Amino acid sequence: MGTTTAERSAAPAPAAQPAPRSGKRFRWTTATSYTVLAVLALVYVLPFFVQLANSLKTDAEATASPLDLVPVPPTFSAYEQLFSGLPFGLAATNSVVVALSVTAGRVFFSCLAGYALARLQFRGSSLVMALFIAVMAVPGVVLLIPKFLVLNQLGIYNSYAGLIIPLMADAAGVFIMRNFFTAIPRSVEEAAKLDGAGAFRTFWSVVLPMARPAVITITILSFQASWNELSHFIVATNSPDLITLTKLVAQLASGGQGQSNQYPLKLAAALLMTIPVAVLFFVFQKRIMASAEGAVKE
Repeated sequence: MGTTTAERSAAPAPAAQPAPRSGKRFRWTTATSYTVLAVLALVYVLPFFVQLANSLKTDAEATASPLDLVPVPPTFSAYEQLFSGLPFGLAATNSVVVALSVTAGRVFFSCLAGYALARLQFRGSSLVMALFIAVMAVPGVVLLIPKFLVLNQLGIYNSYAGLIIPLMADAAGVFIMRNFFTAIPRSVEEAAKLDGAGAFRTFWSVVLPMARPAVITITILSFQASWNELSHFIVATNSPDLITLTKLVAQLASGGQGQSNQYPLKLAAALLMTIPVAVLFFVFQKRIMASAEGAVKE
């Protein structure tokens, strides 16, 4: 005798089935992934802890046990020596002046050149773009001697102009801005032109604000590159008054400031030099991520 519809609806619900094995396997995969990432993060961060710990040691302790992360007792003598016995303040001031000037100029010229290559119609624009790409493929080291000769002929060797002006041109920045401006709809510019805006006003008041993510990215990359620049500063000046942090740290690393190992002094200088770029990155890291995801519309 078969069961009726009412009897089937009143029947108890079937027992819960055990969780599928795929869920347990997913948890193991996630745990393994986090473990691998944690190990990789530790490997990446460990040199910074070693750097900090050794900067707080004496020369003898840093030479005897460089991998010991606990200095006994900690001392700030390396940092005091940086400011009292070495031109660290002068080098930091020069680096700030050069990095800010280069960043401002590089962002301005990259935006102008990128917009011209993306929107303005002129003869030879394709050739100019090809030359920009070709310049990016040239190793910077092969241009050091030509740079020295040009700076010497222009009479700006051993000057702030010689440190700053050659770094304002950046082929990679022009390439990035050109691609970003190309992605902006032409209808926006056509609407501005109908309102009577000229080419520069359209660029400055309409298009450039829309490119804010790319501009921020170029700004951060330009500051980082000019702050860490070394080879250009070597060929652009030999004046002690124009020394930068990268040149000072390079002199320390090569033993130019003393005969002993001086590990605490070298690592303290390198640590202080890293701070501005690290702070800049952490402050604007969300902007960088947004730009990396192609945020034309912010």
